[in-house]
Amino acid sequence: MYTVTKKKVHGLLHPEIVGDKHWDKIINIFIIVLIILNVIAVILETVQELHDQYSDFFYYFDLVSVIIFTIEYVLRVWSSNHEEKYKHSFWGRLKYMASIGALIDLLAILPFFLHLFFGLGIDLREIRMLRLLRVLRLFRLTAYTDSAHMIANVFRKRAKELTISFVLAIFLIIIASCIMYFAEHLHPENKEKFSSIPATLWWSVVTLTTTGYGDMYPMTAIGKFMSGVIMLTGVAFFAIPAGILSAGFMDEFRKRKIYKTHRCPHCGEVLDIEETHESHK
Repeated sequence: MYTVTKKKVHGLLHPEIVGDKHWDKIINIFIIVLIILNVIAVILETVQELHDQYSDFFYYFDLVSVIIFTIEYVLRVWSSNHEEKYKHSFWGRLKYMASIGALIDLLAILPFFLHLFFGLGIDLREIRMLRLLRVLRLFRLTAYTDSAHMIANVFRKRAKELTISFVLAIFLIIIASCIMYFAEHLHPENKEKFSSIPATLWWSVVTLTTTGYGDMYPMTAIGKFMSGVIMLTGVAFFAIPAGILSAGFMDEFRKRKIYKTHRCPHCGEVLDIEETHESHK
């Protein structure tokens, strides 16, 4: 009975493994709606008039939400050793608690207990605002949908290219900061803004991302010329990750199309077209 109950609970909370196609949808929809309502409540609570007028409602709504999230978290930890990789009754559950999904679940309830035990009657809104982290639960609940899997696959398969482009972008920001510092730090009106290379990093990030706040801008002729070169370089350079991701999504769409159309007519299994092609060479 104990094992059957644990399996049932694990299936309801982990529909991607041994889920109940009816009740797991109801539970997931309920949790998603509750998370969205929590985020809305946090946003509305920042309006002072609403906070003063409905402070009791916000508190009790948060309390009920935390109770539900806490029960769900405890049930997830309790039933986690139904999976083979968390098989051990103690170390398996401890390993599950250290997983990304479990940490996200913990972050959903931790701010409330921080405020409860350390608030000491003070309105620590900075801590309570951490309740917005509950929106991370949406990624936790939808992590097993096909669309989320596809996005995760693209980032995983293109991780090296994205990492290289990110590192090159960091180098470009540093080089641009050095150039603009030496071009502008002696100008009488810019020597305070471009006072050091670390201070100039802000200008580089704002400029290369084409944001352009206008709080820092070149005044020397060489600075203006180099700014133009840096801007054009930045526009082209920051388009590289977009191209990498676009190519990754195109590959993923192509593979999914092959998987849907190339199946064995007898057993229905997906045929490995690339392996078949290699065997005929």
